[in-house]
Amino acid sequence: MLKLGDSLPEFIGTNQNGEPVDSQNLRGKKLVVFFYPKARTPGCTAEACNLRDNYSVLKKKGFQLLGISADSVKRQKNFAVKNELPFDMIADENHDVINKFGVWQLKKFMGREFMGIVRTTFVFDENGICIQVIDKVKTKDHASQILD
Repeated sequence: MLKLGDSLPEFIGTNQNGEPVDSQNLRGKKLVVFFYPKARTPGCTAEACNLRDNYSVLKKKGFQLLGISADSVKRQKNFAVKNELPFDMIADENHDVINKFGVWQLKKFMGREFMGIVRTTFVFDENGICIQVIDKVKTKDHASQILD
């Protein structure tokens, strides 16, 4: 998993509109990259909506947001439209971006083990250097974790 001081990995993802998002074009801005297990589930919806509700504050502080999961473009589109999300949601079905950040890991839930996305948020400065890793995400109050 990426850690403090690491550089933003190079990637080209596909957003909810089927458009490419190139990490090279994200440098020069403060960037929040949040990984979530599955669109339209309760925790992921709470997290995305909390960021949506605080988007103007985050934007005023100079942050750009990017959500990423292993969902399809169609599922990301439905998620973004239904919840009126004002930021890009990357569909990473092949785990290309997910693996570069190191968030595809062994998880345990209700006594069973499986591979999946570990809910994690990375904050990068204008130079593409990781300045914060949030691995204990509070889905209903995530924006305050980023702003603190």
